[in-house]
Formats: sequence, structure tokens, C-alpha cells
Amino acid sequence: MIALIGCILFSSFIFVLFKLFPKFGINTFQAIVFNYVTAFLCGFILYGHTWKDKAWSNTNWLIAALICGVLFISLFVLMGKSSQVNGVARTSVSVKMSMAVSAICIGISVSETFTLWKILGICAAIVGVLLVSLDREKDFENKSIWMLFILFFGSGLLDFVLNFVQNHLLTHVSAALFSAIGFGIAGFIGVLIMTISIAKKESTLELKNMFAGVCLGIPNFFSIYLLIQAYSSTGWSDSTVLAIVNISIVVISAILGFLAFKEKLTAQKVFGLLSALIAIGLLYYANLV
Repeated sequence: MIALIGCILFSSFIFVLFKLFPKFGINTFQAIVFNYVTAFLCGFILYGHTWKDKAWSNTNWLIAALICGVLFISLFVLMGKSSQVNGVARTSVSVKMSMAVSAICIGISVSETFTLWKILGICAAIVGVLLVSLDREKDFENKSIWMLFILFFGSGLLDFVLNFVQNHLLTHVSAALFSAIGFGIAGFIGVLIMTISIAKKESTLELKNMFAGVCLGIPNFFSIYLLIQAYSSTGWSDSTVLAIVNISIVVISAILGFLAFKEKLTAQKVFGLLSALIAIGLLYYANLV
């Protein structure tokens, strides 16, 4: 349970940091790059072993780490671009709604039984995410819809791969080392892109962006590390863990938005929060019966 709560809190803190970046003039992409470098270092510090342990005698897990690393950086970059073209709300919904698909796929892959309570919980979660996240925004061009589809399926794939790692690969490698390598690959790709951008004089490297990346990287590492741990430590089904984590992040982020960032509290968002809380209760109950 500690891993689950920690994952939710660290993930919600990431939301706060991203909200603060514009206020301090932070270059989001540079911060994301240094965030992955920091997360990589966190993983190896926590790993604490030498390169000669059994993790390196069976390296099949490196393929999954490579997939996660590519997804980490590409989804982050695409989220930033889609937020500008399609709007923040629609982009957010695409990412968060992937939770429903990945939870179902994870359940099927490990032969979970989908009870009525679990189905009702997932449906309530979908309603809650939609109501909390979706605002009225200006129309967007059809040619940009592809970004939303890629974010939807890409985010679902990332959740599925992380779950697969926990179920099938952690016998060969620790969660800390796997997370470190995944973040390291993302950081390497990001550094290459950033270096090219600086060389072309499209951007300049600033110390404040590095500092912001460090602040972002620590909670980002632990949000993934603790999610992997939560799958095995709660005693709940994997799909339930994933759903509750995502719903809780939506609820906490929304509450922080209302209290700390003075976002408008509408009737739609209130009903969305209530639906999300009901979803958490239903999914928790589904694991008791």
C-alpha cells in the first residue's frame, strides 16, 4: 500500500511542477531531458549493485527497457506539441483515457476475472476522467487528430509494458535497474535532440532548466519505480492498481488545480470528481468480494 500511495503522490507532484514551469520561464523540453538524466542517476543510486550481477547474464529485459525509453521521451514531446495544437484538455483526456484500454488488456493478459463491480468501476472512472479533464476549447483541425490517437495507444502500450516487466522480467532484474536503464535511454535520445537544437542556435542552455529537470526527475523516477512495486505489493489485481493510480492522480491534480492554481470549479468537474471517487470505491470493493 505504501508503494501505491507513494506512486500517486509523486505523480501528482509532477503535475504541480509542470504547472509552475511557465511562471518561471522554464524551457519544458530541456527540463524533460535533464529530468530523464536525473531519473537515470536515481535508479543507479538506488540499485547499488555492480555490473556483474545476474541481471546482466540474462539481458532480455533490455528490449523492454528500450521500448519504455523511446516511449518516455516521444510521448512527452508529443504531449507538448498536441497541447499547443489540440488543446491541453483534449490531450490530457487522450492520455488518461488510455488507462481504461490498458487496464482491460492487462486483465486479459493475466487472465483476470472481470466482475460486475470491476466493470462498473472502470466505467465510472472513464466518466470521471472525461468530466474532470474535458473543457470547452476552440475547434481543432482534423489533420492534428493523429496526435491524440498516438498518445492514446502509446500511453496504453507504456502501461502494458511496465506491467509485463513486473510480471515476467523482475526475476532477472531489479525495478530500480530497469527504471534507470529506461530513463537513461530516454535521456540519451533527449540529449541528442537538445544538442542539435543548441547547435542550430534554435535554443540556448540555461541553468534554471537544468535545476527544474532535477526537481522533476526525482519524483518522475519514483512514480514509475513505485508503480512497478505496487503491482506486487498491494495484493490487488493489476488492472485495479493501474486504474486506481490513474483515477487518484486525476482527483488530486484537480483538487490542487482548484486550491493552489485557482482553476474554476464547475458543476461538471464536481460530478467528475464524485464519479472518480465512486470508481475508486467500486474497484476497491471488487477486490474484496
